[in-house]
Amino acid sequence: MGRPLSEWIDRQADRLFILPAVVAILAFSIFPLLVSAYLAVSRFQLTAGGYQIRYIGWLNFKKILTGSEQFHFLGTFAPIPWFAWILPLLALLFVGRGLRLYLTTGRVTVLGAIGRAISAALIVALATLIAATCGPHGGLGTVSVTLMYVVIGVSFQFLLGLGLAMLCAQRIRGRGFFRVVFMIPLMVTPVGVAYTFRMMADMTQGPLSPLWRLLGLGDLTWASQGWSARLVVMVGDAWQWIPFIFIVLLAAIEGQSREQVEAASLDGAGFWRIFRDITWPEIAPVAATVVLIRVIEAFKIIDLPNILTNGGPGIATESLTLHSFIYWRTLDLGGSAAVAYSLLFISTVFSVSFFNFVVQPVRSARK
Repeated sequence: MGRPLSEWIDRQADRLFILPAVVAILAFSIFPLLVSAYLAVSRFQLTAGGYQIRYIGWLNFKKILTGSEQFHFLGTFAPIPWFAWILPLLALLFVGRGLRLYLTTGRVTVLGAIGRAISAALIVALATLIAATCGPHGGLGTVSVTLMYVVIGVSFQFLLGLGLAMLCAQRIRGRGFFRVVFMIPLMVTPVGVAYTFRMMADMTQGPLSPLWRLLGLGDLTWASQGWSARLVVMVGDAWQWIPFIFIVLLAAIEGQSREQVEAASLDGAGFWRIFRDITWPEIAPVAATVVLIRVIEAFKIIDLPNILTNGGPGIATESLTLHSFIYWRTLDLGGSAAVAYSLLFISTVFSVSFFNFVVQPVRSARK
């Protein structure tokens, strides 16, 4: 009896050693999910000597989707301006291309087709939501603002990070110094970044106030205007996260085959031709993966809008995470959980859609 048991333990040693860590992680992950799910369909109230949690069904979700908090969550709807129709059109083109690539691969499954159809419908719906609330008579809700941070912010960060990676991959003087300098923002805490940009963006007393006055911007109150406040938040977020994209892409660029690049240079190919035909196909899978990681992280932005603008002016810079936190701070735990679960649904579908429509086609093209 003892020998078979010891042999079984030897065979299962790798699983047994990792089992405690897996159980601990699942406990700390699943328990909050279950509790928050219960709170999302309940109403939390303080009472004499304690608290009361009462089941109310989907009323918390109804409040943020069609009720009194619809303007806060979805935004204020208005007729879509002509220029905003480009957003649903681009979304249709994006999902249409992704669905066409999926249907022509020959590996179509019922579950995969249903999942991609749901993803496509949600992407088009979110693009239409932004178009219907971004006009002069509308107002962006926290869903639209968060999507702006994700789509516009991450796109800008990727392009700049890729440019810096391409620059530092060249044989230029001081590139080792620049690599170290570009990594510094990633080592600063998000709260530190937020306070730094709060001081730098102070037009009257900040360290850059003489420069702002020289440029005629000394009297600009950027925090009182929605679009300028969102821009400052995205700039601060970009300053912090571009180094992450930069260092990953730099490693991918330097890991490509140097023989192909040198052969193309000897054949007279220019920088753009080498990048398009050699470098980009090599680093595309890594680039798609790093963008996916950054998208997941961008959905959780809270420090910068909270410290820079406290979500203002009004709710102009408020993200979904900050929206949930404000509900939690006012002891509306049901509303906070409802917003959090809505964020979980949107971010999950968005990330899975990006993986299915971007990451997988890029990896398939590489094979």
